[in-house]
Amino acid sequence: MATPPRSIASLTISFGLVAIPVKLYSATVSSERLSFNLLRQKDGSRVKQQYIAVNDGQVVERSEMVKGYEFAKGQYVMFSPEELKTLEDATSHAIDIGQFVPLESVDPVYFDGTYYLAPDKGGAKPYTLLATALRKARQCAVGRWISRGKEHIVVIRPIGEGLAMHQLHFQAEVRSLKDLGIEPAPVSEPELKLAQQLIEHLAAKRFDAGEYTDEHKMRVEAAIQRKIEGQEISLAEAPAAGGGNVIDLMAALKASIDARGSKTVELKERKAPKRAPAQAASRKSARR
Repeated sequence: MATPPRSIASLTISFGLVAIPVKLYSATVSSERLSFNLLRQKDGSRVKQQYIAVNDGQVVERSEMVKGYEFAKGQYVMFSPEELKTLEDATSHAIDIGQFVPLESVDPVYFDGTYYLAPDKGGAKPYTLLATALRKARQCAVGRWISRGKEHIVVIRPIGEGLAMHQLHFQAEVRSLKDLGIEPAPVSEPELKLAQQLIEHLAAKRFDAGEYTDEHKMRVEAAIQRKIEGQEISLAEAPAAGGGNVIDLMAALKASIDARGSKTVELKERKAPKRAPAQAASRKSARR
């Protein structure tokens, strides 16, 4: 039985004179990355990290450590755990909405984290009102929120019958694509038409996350199980990188489209046998 989600915080969404008490929930569950421990090869003994003081090379225990901020080269100001807690735990319990914008105007590069919002006690009606109004207006709300000593821009949008909140990066936190110095290369009209044709072959009406699973993780887990059972494992060779070689773009596009077409034919051919029993039955009855 799935564990019911736990509320992270109680907040209040405010816009104009309207205040909506809500509970904040994490919208995602992190997929744990498979971890490997460091061992001593000769006997499989676990090894542990030690912290060494730069000044005298002595081992420093965790109980002797404090955190510090380097305000000048080699000069630090130290903070006690209590002082750090005061700085890091600064959190506002209000999300002040400043404007409403179309969701498509927010570039996904700014998205940082996603949460669900649910109505808190006494907030059901204004919560439903905001969700419905946003849905009908095709808008999302933009506001500010301080969490754990850091301020965030957030957008609140309708999702199903509820609301989702996306935490955003500030513009200063997002690198400019111009810094990469990308220069467009010339593309011919036939190449563009073939690329568009390939896109049409692979196009879907909507994105369905259920169609994707972590296949790499499953392969690694299967390899680990074989290793536990005493088998040798070998990694599949990665496809060779193209490097700086010039490829025949037209040929590659045509091959991609042909491959996609053959898969479509194969699917149709596999479905055909399902009709065979019915056809056989009709032939038998005709003979009788």
